[in-house]
Amino acid sequence: MSKEKTITDANFQTEVLQSPKPVLVDFWAEWCGPCRMLGPVVERIAEANADRIVVGKMNVDENPNVPQKYGIQGIPTIIFFKSGEVAKQLVGYQAQEKIQKVIDELFPK
Repeated sequence: MSKEKTITDANFQTEVLQSPKPVLVDFWAEWCGPCRMLGPVVERIAEANADRIVVGKMNVDENPNVPQKYGIQGIPTIIFFKSGEVAKQLVGYQAQEKIQKVIDELFPK
């Protein structure tokens, strides 16, 4: 079973901005090759960090409002949220080690 939450325009406020835990949101689309490559990486990140952070995926085609609000122009984009604020943003395909390093720096155990 997947550990990632599906984030939508409708549940973004509750699931991300009001989350008691830090949240990583992967902004992606079905037609995006690098997004599909990043999918399994994000899954492994979700499993490895389930106790520390919430990991969510937002389809930008189905949910245009939040990506527009955060000025997302290229996908995949990963945004790390802490206490409802953007803590860091990564654009493009990222290696699992790089994402993990950011998590360790932003949200130490």
